[in-house]
Amino acid sequence: MAKATFAVFLFSVVIFKTWAITVDIPLSTYEIARGDNVTIPCFFKTTKTDIKAVTIDWAAHPDDESDPEIVVLSGFFPTNAVPSIDVGEGYQGRASLQYDFTKGIADLQLSSVTSKETRVFQCKVSIPGDKTGKPSDTTKIVVLVAPSKPICRIEGKAEYFQNISLTCKSEEGTPTPTYKWTNFDVNNAPRPSPPKSTDVNGVLSLYNISVDTSGYYICTSANKIRSQTCNLTLAVMPPSMNIASTAGIIGGVLAVLLILVVVICCCCRRKDKDKSEEYDMGLPANAEYTDREPHEIEEHQDERVESKPERSSNQRDQYEDRSGQDYDHRSDRYSDRRDDYDDRRTRSNDRLNDRYDDRRDDRYDDRRSDRYDDRRSDRYDDQRNDRRDQYDDRYDDRRNYRRDHYDDRRDR
Repeated sequence: MAKATFAVFLFSVVIFKTWAITVDIPLSTYEIARGDNVTIPCFFKTTKTDIKAVTIDWAAHPDDESDPEIVVLSGFFPTNAVPSIDVGEGYQGRASLQYDFTKGIADLQLSSVTSKETRVFQCKVSIPGDKTGKPSDTTKIVVLVAPSKPICRIEGKAEYFQNISLTCKSEEGTPTPTYKWTNFDVNNAPRPSPPKSTDVNGVLSLYNISVDTSGYYICTSANKIRSQTCNLTLAVMPPSMNIASTAGIIGGVLAVLLILVVVICCCCRRKDKDKSEEYDMGLPANAEYTDREPHEIEEHQDERVESKPERSSNQRDQYEDRSGQDYDHRSDRYSDRRDDYDDRRTRSNDRLNDRYDDRRDDRYDDRRSDRYDDRRSDRYDDQRNDRRDQYDDRYDDRRNYRRDHYDDRRDR
């Protein structure tokens, strides 16, 4: 019985000494923002009291399992010699070891972590003569990346009754960002999403849009680190209407209106000028002017008369009555104008005679006055008589021509 008990005791001591070393990392995952510093703790325990040296290795698993492990650092710490630490390629100046063997501490310190550090790291402790038990442990580092500023776009035509999509996308972000759309009306007041709209993974779909859909839209991209926003203005226009086409239409309308105004002004000025010329020549406003000879005018009137349809007897009588009345009225008007012209000419001659008579009496003697009176009388009488004859002939010819013209028309 005593021999059996002693054998069990020896077996248990052997088992205890076999599982003497234990390495432990507290967490299975560590999350750290890109660019920050991180310390990964590693604790070890051993029952061996006579420790002559300790070897600590930190390694990272590669992305491709077929590749060898990536050495972060490796340290050899003898009790009676100077320790040595080797830092792996790519970690110089960024990786260091914080250790205390009396407390069983072998922590890894990393600075300015990058997205490449998102991988599995392993802490391994080796003590000569104590290689059994759990000599290593692993953990995963997840490097978080804040969302980049999202880009907002409008896909489709922002016109009445169309379907469009508002897209929002961040180029980077770990973990993958989530997106949310909010919108405001034209008065910058918040409002719910339009009816029948969908917001899925940063894509806001709008259906059968109208002027009420116009407003300001803001997209928020966020993950565990922080959030970023972008915004856009949506202006729903009538079909095929934009700023350039609207400006072109307005410019064309203004040009047409300007041309019409210029044409109307020119016509009005031309009409006023014709009336002024008619008044200066002493003819009625509705009189016909022509450079043709009298016989050509008569032939032209004959052609016009012949081209007109035949009138009935009553119409011809009415026309003859109107023609006679018109002729009599025009004849009276010309007679009155001629009498008025004679009166004005007589008054003018009287004033001239009086003025020159006064000068003659004051400045010249009798002999010179007689001679000057004779010369003046002869010259002015001749000119006056010539002008009167010309005026009488011109008005007599015109009146006779018009009288003959109206007589011919009445006879026809």
